[in-house]
Amino acid sequence: MAVPEGLSTTPFAPRYADRVEEWIDIYGNAVPLAISDPAEEYLAIRTSVGASEYSMLHKWHVEGEAAVAVVDAVFSRSVKGLGAGRIAYGVVVDADGMMLDDVTVAVLAPDHVVVTGGNPATRDSLAAHTPAGTTVTERREESAVLTLQGPRSRDVLQRLTHVDVSNAAFPYYTFLDDALVAGIPAQVSRLGFTAELGYEIQVPRQRALELWDAVFEAGADLGIRAFGAIALLTCRTEAGMIMGELEYDHTVTPFECRMGWAIDFDKGPFQGRDALLAKKDSATGRVVSVVVDAAPEAAEGARLELDGRDIGYVTTALPSPALDGATLGLARVHRDAVKSGTALTAVASDGSKADATVRPTPVYDPERARVRA
Repeated sequence: MAVPEGLSTTPFAPRYADRVEEWIDIYGNAVPLAISDPAEEYLAIRTSVGASEYSMLHKWHVEGEAAVAVVDAVFSRSVKGLGAGRIAYGVVVDADGMMLDDVTVAVLAPDHVVVTGGNPATRDSLAAHTPAGTTVTERREESAVLTLQGPRSRDVLQRLTHVDVSNAAFPYYTFLDDALVAGIPAQVSRLGFTAELGYEIQVPRQRALELWDAVFEAGADLGIRAFGAIALLTCRTEAGMIMGELEYDHTVTPFECRMGWAIDFDKGPFQGRDALLAKKDSATGRVVSVVVDAAPEAAEGARLELDGRDIGYVTTALPSPALDGATLGLARVHRDAVKSGTALTAVASDGSKADATVRPTPVYDPERARVRA
């Protein structure tokens, strides 16, 4: 199926576009729902290795003498205190402490910081704190990002580089900005969105297909498989990882979407800090995992009731292989409904009702051991 009109084609699309039956819009880019069988794509991520396009996120390069100070003025965690080669995951909020974006930050040099996220409002916040002599530039079009996810992802990567990518040498949430992968200059980051061991390989856009071919050749005997959005969203839901416009929007604070841990009140002033400090003990909402006794299409978007009282809704729902195919959802609920085991009633858009139960989050690898393996 052809890429829908008005959407951009991503760098790796020539290698899979002819197999795609349906596309979705991610930040103006056409992203495949699936490339083959979504169940097989999911299985590859969980048991061997999957590879996917990840070039869609915005990459704001803050460059100049004040680069670190600019990002520190907006980001919820300390950038000045970020060690060499480390990546920080946190949030950007507005002046009232309401969520704008969840982002990652990497300091490439004292005068060069990269912020990766999904909401253009992040760029506006950075620009508002940028003095003369420092710039904020969106540069995602310059690069291609291929993510490798799964327990054999390290094996594939190691076959393509002379850099030591062992767990000790290359731990979780760190990056290498001067690696050669398949002979291509690359920035490699160890992170992901699946609750599995994983990496993101960023190369110049013009060398995207060269990287794709090398990765799939290196992983052929390990069962590497390209995956699309369905497999990714299944993994991230099982992992309890949030997404903008689903588990959060501009009406909630970080405390209501599982991101309160990422607020560093001791780092000094940053946009929204005072508002967050005032609101941190009064947040009424939470994001939880729920199992719904209904088909995913009925569960998604369903209102949730507790003893007949409307207390929230299901943001996303899908069949969870980790729960033997049960319908698993993430939900935004009132804090009265956050306790694991709480029995709820899901009311679909057509008025039909089904039992729902709050489950501990995440339902998959709750200790986050696999991503650190």
